[in-house]
Amino acid sequence: MAPCSGLWGGKAGGDAYRGTPVVVKMENPNWSISEISSPEDDDDDEDILAAAGGRRRKGARTKNAKQIRWVLLLKAHRAAGCLASLASAAVALGAAARRRVAAGRTDADADADAGVLAVAGESPVVRSGFYAFIRAFLVVSLLLLAVEVAAYINGWDLAASALALPALGLESLYASWLRFRAAYVAPGIQFLTDACVVLFLVQSADRLILCLGCFYIRVKRIKPEPKSPALPDAEDPDAGYYPMVLVQIPMCNEKEVYQQSIAAVCNLDWPKSSFLVQVLDDSDDLLTQALIREEVAKWQQQGARIVYRHRVLRDGYKAGNLKSAMSCSYVKDYEFVAIFDADFQPQPDFLKRTVLHFKDNDELGLVQARWSFVNKDENLLTRLQYINLCFHFEVEQQVNGVFLNFFGFNGTAGVWRIKALEDSGGWMERTTVEDMDIAVRAHLHGWKFIFLNDVECQCELPESYEAYRKQQHRWHSGPMQLFRLCLPDIIKCKMAFWKKGNLILLFFLLRKLILPLYSFTLFCIILPTAMFVPEAELPDWVVCYVPALMSLLNVLPSPRSFPFVIPYLLFENTMSVTKFNAMVSGLFQLGSAYEWVVTKKSGSGPRSSEVAGDLVSLAAAAPTAKKKKKKKHNRIYKKELALSMLLLTAAARSLLSKQGIHFYFLLFQGVSFLLVGLDLIGEQVE
Repeated sequence: MAPCSGLWGGKAGGDAYRGTPVVVKMENPNWSISEISSPEDDDDDEDILAAAGGRRRKGARTKNAKQIRWVLLLKAHRAAGCLASLASAAVALGAAARRRVAAGRTDADADADAGVLAVAGESPVVRSGFYAFIRAFLVVSLLLLAVEVAAYINGWDLAASALALPALGLESLYASWLRFRAAYVAPGIQFLTDACVVLFLVQSADRLILCLGCFYIRVKRIKPEPKSPALPDAEDPDAGYYPMVLVQIPMCNEKEVYQQSIAAVCNLDWPKSSFLVQVLDDSDDLLTQALIREEVAKWQQQGARIVYRHRVLRDGYKAGNLKSAMSCSYVKDYEFVAIFDADFQPQPDFLKRTVLHFKDNDELGLVQARWSFVNKDENLLTRLQYINLCFHFEVEQQVNGVFLNFFGFNGTAGVWRIKALEDSGGWMERTTVEDMDIAVRAHLHGWKFIFLNDVECQCELPESYEAYRKQQHRWHSGPMQLFRLCLPDIIKCKMAFWKKGNLILLFFLLRKLILPLYSFTLFCIILPTAMFVPEAELPDWVVCYVPALMSLLNVLPSPRSFPFVIPYLLFENTMSVTKFNAMVSGLFQLGSAYEWVVTKKSGSGPRSSEVAGDLVSLAAAAPTAKKKKKKKHNRIYKKELALSMLLLTAAARSLLSKQGIHFYFLLFQGVSFLLVGLDLIGEQVE
């Protein structure tokens, strides 16, 4: 707008109140300024340049006071717009929380809807015991908070009450409680605190060493190089190294993503006669089966060597599916097998950049590529997952691959030497982490692994908290199952002692058991308990400084995620509940350790709309196929909600002790648990 009349522009036709017209371009709706200019700016600039002999005179005026006032005014408008946006976001958040509570759907309902059933013989008491413990802990903390508030209001001097013993009254009971707390409760809490702090420091040191190893790799530019030169053009297969490669795509009821993965694999730049695609469909949905069969037939007509396999008996989940596919008679003609989950889309040169490392390297059993994510900016949940997985690949996998030639297979985006699979016993259905299982057994048989950090394969992150929670439960219960099964083999194996120590102490105990154990125990149990037992000391550096430093280290591989450091720290502590529960289930072989739920996909790829259209048309053409469609819902997660109340109660108690850092940490961590407990962090279903 350019005000130039009346009060703003002076009298009509006169120069008595003449000002400088200002043209302001604004970007709605947040009042952000994209450009400020004046019609006189160009003239002033020309006059100044002419007077200075073609050069701009130092200190020449280019903006006047009215323009500066406009800038300040519009900046104020922008700030008001931001405040309004925050207010509307808070209102929307409150409305979503109110709807969630009114609907009353909980995580128990989610398990029933997903068909997650307890293993035969498992007691419902065992299944709900963890939640009952948290609920009892919350009740006790509320009672203690009421007692402490009453003592504070009545002005009882805590030290004096502990020494002077009145004969009667509540003050005497309170003094007795203080003596009992100091003599019997505080030593136990302090012992657990010290033990968790030691574990915390050990795990932090491991994290720091991994980061230093990654920094060394960066500085020295260490990169796995093939022992042979690059492959020639695929048009002349006789002149190069193009071994027979079997490509497998295991899937189960993943109609949102099957089309893009099949297309990406069929477009791999490799001689057609040298690779075969197996679509391993375990779907029990008839429409999904028909869609996948139709897609396979379409690619067969275009000349691709692709086959469709569907199991009648779906035993063993993904491991059983892969094991069944490897039993085909034609597998003996192939030397390598590449595995891609249904949501993975390899680049056309994937095989060229991975298979080459096997040439003249007979000890190499696995080449693992890095994941990249098509929906990492979808919501806050995907952004936080992206931080975790970037650290996993950039630091953990790369460092272990370079210095140890061993790491956990990620289950997809990798190429195996078939001989290594057979030598290690093949796929086994004994755990829910078949990928880690085969990797550990191959390592025990002496096979080496290579991780390629510069070879990426696109995939999709879970967008809902329900899907992410089930995925993390499987990823953290399976390793504990595997540890119980593999420990005797590791001890008896004829390998270097330091490799056994790395496998037992670092790979399993420290990174799979100790991490969720101390994280949940320290920040969700001991910290709130210490607020009610002030005699047990928990240093500020354990609560705030070192965790913040570790979070910064985690964010280093993804620098654009630095604004999410604090949410990441709080969310990781929140997820410790799920990870601890899963770890205990796997370690003690509880029924939930055997649950396998396929991670839900949203189909974020470019072809997802075509898939949806095909599904609608096929459903219309086959009206007799009746299957009740499962609706998506946001739910309430009872464990997280109970822990949020516990932490907020402890925060209120910390105010009485004037513990600043502890109060703020407990407050923000309690709010984090509350948001997660009300399912407000991931995908929101209207």
